[in-house]
Amino acid sequence: MTETSHFDTALSTLAMTPPLVPADAPPTEHLVWTIAQAANERKAGDLVILKVTDVSYLADYFVISTGFSRTQVRAIADNVEKQVEIHHAQLPLHTEGTSESTWILQDFGDVLVHTFIQEDRDFYKLEAFWGHAQPMTLADISLMVGVPYTPLA
Repeated sequence: MTETSHFDTALSTLAMTPPLVPADAPPTEHLVWTIAQAANERKAGDLVILKVTDVSYLADYFVISTGFSRTQVRAIADNVEKQVEIHHAQLPLHTEGTSESTWILQDFGDVLVHTFIQEDRDFYKLEAFWGHAQPMTLADISLMVGVPYTPLA
C-alpha cells in the first residue's frame, strides 16, 4: 500500500475541478492573480499591484499587501508560497524577512511580493517610491487572465 501525501491529495483535488484560469492566460499575470488571491484568502489589507516592467529590471510586477500582526504577515506569505507551488509548481527564488515577519519579501522572478506589517509599510512607502509604475487592479489582472472578478463586499 502506498501512502498519499497532502500535496498529492491537493493535486488530485485540483485535477477534479475545472481550472479557473484558461490555459492560454499570460503566465506572469496568472502568477500575479494567484498571488493576489492567496493574499486575499488570508485577509491581507490594502492590496496593491504595480506593473514595473517599464521602470525596473528587477521584476515585471510588485504585489504589496498588509498584515495587521506578525502572525498574519507570516500567514499571508505562507499561503502565497503554498498557492504558487500548487498552481504553478514554483517556489520563491528567494525569501527575506521571515524571522522578523514585519516585511516579508518573496522573489518569484517576474513578480516580487512584499507583505508588510502596517508600521513598516507606512515607513518604507514602496508605492510612493515606485510612483512612476503603473498601478493595476484585480479587475485589470482578471481581464488579462480571462477570469471573472467580483470584488468582495
